[in-house]
Amino acid sequence: MSEREQLYIYNSLSGKKELFEPIHQNFVGLYVCGPTVYNYVHLGNCRTFISFDLVFRYLKHLGYKVRYVRNITDAGHLENDAEEGEDKISKKARLEQLEPMEVVQHYTIDFHKVLEQFNNLPPNIEPTATGHIIEQIEMIQQIMQKGLAYEVNGSVYFDVPKYNASADYGELSGRKIEELMAGSRELDGQSEKKSPLDFALWKNAKPEHIMKWPSPWGMGFPGWHLECSAMSTKYLGEQFDIHGGGMDLKFPHHECEIAQGHAATGVKPVKYWMHANMLTLNGKKMSKSTGNTLLPAELFSGENSVLEKPYDPIIVRFFIMQAHYRSTLDFSSDALSAAEKGFHRLMQAVAMLPELPVANDTTFDVNGLIKRFYSAMNDDFNSPILIAHLFEAVKYLNDIKDGKLFITQADLTLLSKEIKAFVFDVLGLQLPEKQTSSNEAEIEGMMDLILNLRQKARENKDWSTSDEIRDKLAELGITLKDSKDGAKWTKN
Repeated sequence: MSEREQLYIYNSLSGKKELFEPIHQNFVGLYVCGPTVYNYVHLGNCRTFISFDLVFRYLKHLGYKVRYVRNITDAGHLENDAEEGEDKISKKARLEQLEPMEVVQHYTIDFHKVLEQFNNLPPNIEPTATGHIIEQIEMIQQIMQKGLAYEVNGSVYFDVPKYNASADYGELSGRKIEELMAGSRELDGQSEKKSPLDFALWKNAKPEHIMKWPSPWGMGFPGWHLECSAMSTKYLGEQFDIHGGGMDLKFPHHECEIAQGHAATGVKPVKYWMHANMLTLNGKKMSKSTGNTLLPAELFSGENSVLEKPYDPIIVRFFIMQAHYRSTLDFSSDALSAAEKGFHRLMQAVAMLPELPVANDTTFDVNGLIKRFYSAMNDDFNSPILIAHLFEAVKYLNDIKDGKLFITQADLTLLSKEIKAFVFDVLGLQLPEKQTSSNEAEIEGMMDLILNLRQKARENKDWSTSDEIRDKLAELGITLKDSKDGAKWTKN
C-alpha cells in the first residue's frame, strides 16, 4: 500500500518527526514497557497501553508483520524506582502475608482483564522478568567483558562515566552528565558505587530478601532497567524498530536501556523511541496522596467521588483517542459526557451504512476523504485528526441519507470498508456491552429535551412541573442532580 511509505513517527531521541523505515522490510519489532504487577493498573498506565495498541493496530492495518513484545515486571523494581530499598512486589507480599507470585498472579490477571475491557489486542509475546534470569546474567557478563560494569560485594553496577567517555549517556532525555553529577549529592562512604550515576545491573540480596537467584556474584536479583534490555534483545534482536512507554520512563529507565544495550552489543538498541504523555483528573495531577486518583474499575462502575456517572470502557477508549498520545489529557465528567455523545453519533452513522441509497454518480470526493484518514494516522498516529475526518464522513453520510449528496454503489462499498477499518480495526472501537441497539443517541436527545423543558419550568418558577418531571424520571430509574451548570442525569 502506497500509504505505508508516508508514515512519520515522532522520535524522542531526535526530538522530531522522522519517516518510518523499518530495519527489516515488511517487519516491525515493537517493545513496550509493561506494568510492575504489585497493584491495580491505574488510568495513566492504561492510556499508555491504549496508545501503543493504536500504534500496533495501525502498523498491522498498513500490512506490516508486527512482533509486539510487552513485558511483565515481577521482580527487581524497588520502591520509588530507587537503587536501594524493598522490592515492590515483595513488600506487597509481606504486607498481605502472601507469596510474591500470588501477588504477581492476582494483579497480572486484573491487568489483562482491564485491557481486555478496553478492547486492547494482546501482545505477541509477554515475557516476565523472573522467566529471563539467565538472559539477564548473560547480558551482565557481556557488559563486564567490555569493561563497562564492575562487581562490589556481590552487586554489579554499570559504569556510567566510563561508558560516557565514548558514548552519550543522557542523549534520550537531553541531560548532560556534568549536570547530573552536579545534581547528585552523596555522602562519602555511603555507597559502594564508584559514581553516584552508576546504576545496578545485579543487586546482592540480603538474607531477608525473598526473591533472589544464584549468579556468578552470589545470591541476588536483577536491576529493573536490565530486565527490559534482556527481554527486548531476546525477542526482537540487538536492534529493533520501536520502543514505547510512558513519559515518566524516559529517564532513567529508558536512558539506562540505551546504555546497557549499546554496551553489551556495540549497537544502539532502538531506532524510534516513542513516549505517551500523562493524565490529569479535573485539571489536577493524579495522585494517591491527595486522593485525586481513579482506577478503571471505579470509572466503569461509577463508584467514585470525582465523576458524575459510570462510563463504558469503550467510551473511555474513544475519549482517550480524542487526544494525541503525546499531549496531556484531562479526565472530567463534561469531557467524558461529550465523548459519549460523539461516540454514539459515530456508531449511529456506521450502523446506517448498509441502508444508504445509491445513485448513478458520486457528488463528493470519496478518495480525498479516505486519503485524509491515512494522512492523519501517517502524521505520528494523529488519532484526534482521524476522528475529526471520521465526523466529516458522518456529515456526508447524513447528507446522503437526506438526499443532499449522492454516491455510487462502488464508492459506497469502498467508503464503508475504509470507515469500518478505521473505526473498528485501527481505533479499536466496538459497541459497548450495555448497548444493544443504536437507540442510545436517541435517548440522549430525548433526555436533553426533557431537561430543557424542566429548566424552563424552573426559570418560570413553575416548581410543581419541575418536581413532577424529576419524580416521574425517578420512577423510571433516572436520577437528576441539579448543579449551577444545570441538571445532570444518571440511570440507576
